[in-house]
Amino acid sequence: MNAPRIALVTGANQGLGRALVEGLAARMNADDLVLLTGRSHRRVTDAAREAGRLPGTRARVEGRVLDVTDTGAIARLAEELRVRCGGVDVVVSNAVARVRPEESQAGRADEFIAVSNTATHAILRSFGPVLRPGGRLLVVASSLGTLGHLDPRLHHLFDGASLDQVEHAVESWRSAIHHRTAREAGWPVWLNVPSKVAQVAAVRAVAAERRESDLADGTLVAAVCPGMVDTATSRPWFSDYSQARSPAEAAEALLDLVLADHVDPALYGELVRFGEALDWYGGTPLAEQDRMLTP
Repeated sequence: MNAPRIALVTGANQGLGRALVEGLAARMNADDLVLLTGRSHRRVTDAAREAGRLPGTRARVEGRVLDVTDTGAIARLAEELRVRCGGVDVVVSNAVARVRPEESQAGRADEFIAVSNTATHAILRSFGPVLRPGGRLLVVASSLGTLGHLDPRLHHLFDGASLDQVEHAVESWRSAIHHRTAREAGWPVWLNVPSKVAQVAAVRAVAAERRESDLADGTLVAAVCPGMVDTATSRPWFSDYSQARSPAEAAEALLDLVLADHVDPALYGELVRFGEALDWYGGTPLAEQDRMLTP
């Protein structure tokens, strides 16, 4: 008999994260456990209770408070699951800081980087070692996470970089923002672009070290792009939502990847959208988007 599986989703109070929890709870087994995490105790408790009562729910849903900007808390939770459960089977790093178009990108940089990048690094470092054979460790990014969306002057910071080097590049970016030298160095105003590229680069760095052993036991480490999703975080940025998917619809392709019986080696360590790996070197710098934003 297979041991119960443990799944964890960050940023899961609402939107895509909530849909992923609900989908996992519906598609996993009755003995399995899905951990719904977020910063607010009330919202986590309410969301977990509601998700656990949905028709068709099979696995148990448990709410856990986790502020992903607290890297120590991430490490402690990973250690707890190692001791309590022998590890974890599914980790989806999904948390993101909400920034509105009218807000200063530079003014929100520290929070945005802490939630999207520092937390991603901590999750990869803490949960990678406790991921059980055959597990899934996914970081939710976007199609903007390919290297070509950055100025070519910045490519060397992320291409073939180790996780330590990616962390250093992110801190260099943050420093340039504070010293108001970011534009001169080639960094785009829109935080989402370098942040997503750095997320994918971090995944690629960890995957490069683990690839042989992971593929041998059916483990997947990858970044994922859910496409355009109609959420409170993304809605202010787009005028045309005719092609947007609901969180539940967007979650389906990610759930298929999580719950697939076999790992496609072509997807390992890549940015995956709708079951296909995107070209790491693809994309072009979004100069027009930059002109729409105020530093």
